[in-house]
Order: sequence, then structure tokens, then C-alpha cells
Amino acid sequence: MARRLFSELSPLTYRIAVERQCLQRRLRDAVGRERFAAARSTEDLPTKVYAHNSLIRRRLGNVDTHLQDGKAVSLGLTWPLVDGILIRPGETFSFWRLVGRPTEGRGYRPGVVISGDRADVGIGGGMCQFTNLLHWMTLHSPLTIVEHHHHGGLDLFPDFRRQIPFGTGTSIIWNFLDYRVHNPTDQVFQFRVRTDEEYLRGELRSESPWPLTYHVREDESYFYEAVDPRSGRPQVRRHNVIHRHVRSRRTGDVVERERLLENDAVVCYDRDLITAPILTARPVVPA
Repeated sequence: MARRLFSELSPLTYRIAVERQCLQRRLRDAVGRERFAAARSTEDLPTKVYAHNSLIRRRLGNVDTHLQDGKAVSLGLTWPLVDGILIRPGETFSFWRLVGRPTEGRGYRPGVVISGDRADVGIGGGMCQFTNLLHWMTLHSPLTIVEHHHHGGLDLFPDFRRQIPFGTGTSIIWNFLDYRVHNPTDQVFQFRVRTDEEYLRGELRSESPWPLTYHVREDESYFYEAVDPRSGRPQVRRHNVIHRHVRSRRTGDVVERERLLENDAVVCYDRDLITAPILTARPVVPA
């Protein structure tokens, strides 16, 4: 029998472990040399780098619609805390430093959270959709992602009006799993975000046009049948590879190719909700 972690012994030890992680984060930030973005402007910077709209309420299998409504409230409380933030040269954007702890006392509602290898319910759940949006826009820019966590080992919800490749999302937990972006350039960047009844809407803006463009694509995308090595039971898995191509704005030539990540995830919803073909085995891809 595997030895249980301290955080797994009881709800109390779990809370202690979480608070310890939060304290360690605060200490690292206090003694570190990072300059965090704090200034903001209500005026748009001149150049739109990239824009994206993220649907707030989705059909997610058997997820309670009240949790979707709770997420909408939490997103509505969060966007004014991020909107207009300026990321100056040499500065680092930190999601949690701007937003603070999402508590019931501040008006945050229950939503879907990831607990271990399953979906659960927690205050502020669903806010990873916010950092998903920021991350997707950042991938289309010269900004450097310095902290990013994601649950690419699980495909928790069926696709519904999906606009971006599976596995390009984020995972955040106050405050030790953060989303952070560094500005290594010589110009200022800005996040503009807001919500309406249907969408979380975002723009990444800058002082002037950048000489490069960024294109994110999905390859080797498929579902396949496999056997769980732990239980011996059949399961369905989802696979894809995410690449980014950087092109010269002037010539259109590709100047850099990046393999960002590979996802191979357990599908956690009913296979009847999968609209793509399911292969009987994982295909062999030539090296």
C-alpha cells in the first residue's frame, strides 16, 4: 500500500498543507527580485496584438448549471481587477497578485475545480477560464510565460463550441499555482478584459506593431481506446500535440518552430459525447 501524503490524512492536514504552500509563495516573492506589473490604464494601447472571446456557459456533460452561473459571477468579479494592467519592459504579470484570494466573503461563488483526477466543487471554481484566455492571447505574442500549470492528463469535459486546441488551458490554485508572464521586450503590453452575458472577452495590446506573428496549431489529434495499467479496465484517451510557428510579418517566412507540449489524457466523460472517431489503438507515428 502506497504511503499517504500528509495532505491526504484529513481535511485539517490538507488545509495545513495548502496554507504552507501559500506562505512559501509569499516568502519567495518577498525575497525575489521580480518586478510585478501593478500600473494600469483605462486607455487602450494603440496596437491590438490578439483578441479572443471565451464562452462562459458551456454544455459540460452532467455539470450543474448553477455551477456555471457561479463561475459567471466569479469571472464578473475578477475582470475589473485585471483589466487595463500594463506589463512594462522587465515586469512580470501575476494573476493572483492582482486578483487576491477568491473567498465567499468577497462574493465569489461555487464552481467546478479540479481535485486530484476528478472534477469537484469549490469557491471561485471555474476561474481557470480567465487564465486560459490570458494564456491563449499570450501564446500569440513575444511575452514569455514563466509560470504555467495545466491538467493535460485529464480530458474532463466534452467539446462544446471549442475554439482553441485541447490541452492549451491552465490550472490555478490560490496562490501557489499562479499564471505569470514576463515582458522581455522594449515596449509596454496591456491586457483588456471584460464579461458580458455570454462571453469573457479579452484583448492583448501593445505600444506598436511587433515584427513577428505567432500561430498556434494542433497536430496528431485523435481519441483512442486503451487499457488502464492500474485497474486493467478499458478506457478512452485523447491525444494531441501543440506547435507554435513564428513568422516574419514582412516576408511571411517561418523563423522559428516550437513544439509547445504533447497531451495524452484520460477521457473522463461518457464516450457517447465524443463526436470524433475513436481509434481501436493509439497509432504509431513515424519519428
